[in-house]
Amino acid sequence: MSNILTIEAAKQANLNLVEGHKGKQALHDTIVAYRANRRQGTASTKNRSEVAGSGKKLWKQKGTGRARMGSVRSPIFSGGGVVFGPRPRDYSKTILRKVKTLAFRTALTSRIATDDVLTTVSFSVADGKTKTFLKTVSGITTEDNVLIISGKFDEVTLRSARNVADILLMSADEVNSEHLLSYDKIIITGDSLETLARRTA
Repeated sequence: MSNILTIEAAKQANLNLVEGHKGKQALHDTIVAYRANRRQGTASTKNRSEVAGSGKKLWKQKGTGRARMGSVRSPIFSGGGVVFGPRPRDYSKTILRKVKTLAFRTALTSRIATDDVLTTVSFSVADGKTKTFLKTVSGITTEDNVLIISGKFDEVTLRSARNVADILLMSADEVNSEHLLSYDKIIITGDSLETLARRTA
């Protein structure tokens, strides 16, 4: 059995929600930082000093009627060096803890306000089968793209969900703002509310 988590019910569960329009910039900055921090920053191109090629002058300086040219490695030639191409760099961004907390509260508030958060007493799959897992989820919501948050999942339940790409199981300690915004419906178990309340404090 599941229920829609309302604003009033969330406050009774000690979830510290955001009032008004506060926190939108914090949420934006946090999501940008999460995505930037996943970038490897390994894209690299060779400039004219690094690309392979002869250093021989292609034709004499004067008298040909053509523009003067000194090397086949010039960027204007196919196969030559690249001008202002990507080089290895660090894309990571640092987000203050208070900003990250505000972003988490804002994301959670927005999902609760649109009736996208459901609560259930517990969530587990006893036999570890994917078919049983999907049947259990469909008994709570008809959406296919679902985030399930619990205090802790047992190994059998985690195994039953590993072949389902559109449903993610996350512990209340690990879920972040990006997770909360990426799924059509969110299912929260009763044992995770205390942890979420602590994280939004």
